[in-house]
Amino acid sequence: MSVYEVVRFALRGLAANKLRSALTMLGILIGVAAVILLVAVGNGSAKAISDRISALGTNTVTVLSANRGGPSDTALTLPIANALADPVLAPDVRSVSPVVTASATLTYEGADHQVGSFVGTTPGWFAASSTAVAQGAAFTADDAAQGRRVVLIGQTVAQELFPGVDPINQQVTVGGALFTVVGVLAQKSATGFQDANDTAVAPLTAVRQVLSGYGPLTSILVEANAPDKVDAVQSEVATILDQRMNVTPAAGAAAGRNATAAPYRIQNASQLLQTQTETAATFTALLGAVAAISLLVGGIGITNIMLVTVTERTREIGIRKALGAPRRVILGQFLIEATLLSVIGGVLGVAAALIGSSFTIAGIHPVVVPSSAGLALGVSVAIGLFFGGLPAARAARLRPIDALRYE
Repeated sequence: MSVYEVVRFALRGLAANKLRSALTMLGILIGVAAVILLVAVGNGSAKAISDRISALGTNTVTVLSANRGGPSDTALTLPIANALADPVLAPDVRSVSPVVTASATLTYEGADHQVGSFVGTTPGWFAASSTAVAQGAAFTADDAAQGRRVVLIGQTVAQELFPGVDPINQQVTVGGALFTVVGVLAQKSATGFQDANDTAVAPLTAVRQVLSGYGPLTSILVEANAPDKVDAVQSEVATILDQRMNVTPAAGAAAGRNATAAPYRIQNASQLLQTQTETAATFTALLGAVAAISLLVGGIGITNIMLVTVTERTREIGIRKALGAPRRVILGQFLIEATLLSVIGGVLGVAAALIGSSFTIAGIHPVVVPSSAGLALGVSVAIGLFFGGLPAARAARLRPIDALRYE
């Protein structure tokens, strides 16, 4: 019997029980689609996080307080931020941007919008953080010096408060004070956990007057002259902070020393990107492993259905063996039936995953990697061969006389 005839018999066997075959293929379809989509979600999340970190620039370091709410001598202050711009002690520093962050409600003509990240900073922050202005202009050093109440809003804020209206030169109420909108920030990619466009940026002096008060800074963004100077800047910043915050040599402060004893932390954007990439890879692998369990369940379903099929067709097997069909033909027929179930289900699963990846899932746009689709399809074929092997071998071992007697 030719291979063509064996495949034809296998297709005829599947067609004889259409509903049962369809339900079995559905199990494989769900498994393959789940593997591809979950891996795609993991990749999409990793890409979004990497884009956000890269957007900050790989030539920046961020200084954060390690003792928020602690003694005042451990707090980040404006004089400390100004000291980091010392051209003698920190020759590799291009700019220093003190930052305070608060939550605030913006009101415009009766419409309210809660902004979780209302940033107060200096003009150099825009270049250091790679934050572009899509409409209008950023505030100036003179605006910051005079404490002018001007603000730039993110795309989400603009859409919520100014639908169909040009927001430039409009006035919004923030904390009981009027701020004039002078610009709209460019669109930023979402991380899946927080809307990067739901933000507002204003001069540090104005934010401290109206919202945060004159307490400690939230962070300090330090920009290096070049990406290869980041490590040098981190060391220079740590040295200045040690002096200003009276950190003893034994306490340590910079990366590589005992940071737990220091009243501050320094985040290196390039190091953070590497850490996030490794974490995202682990997260993606975990998602893929969880989804692979559904493929295993689908394979067990194939074994179950094929065992039932062999039992139902015992007399047919006996007749074919009595007519001279060799063992390899019987084995091949049922093995091909099981493989076809998994292959068809796998192909449909890949198609379903590709369709599903066009939608946003939990705020993340999935990124399908062709290798994951190929691997999932290959695994589905292997599952068909592996889990179909037992029923096929059982059918091939049947003795003709026993098969013909079976009722």
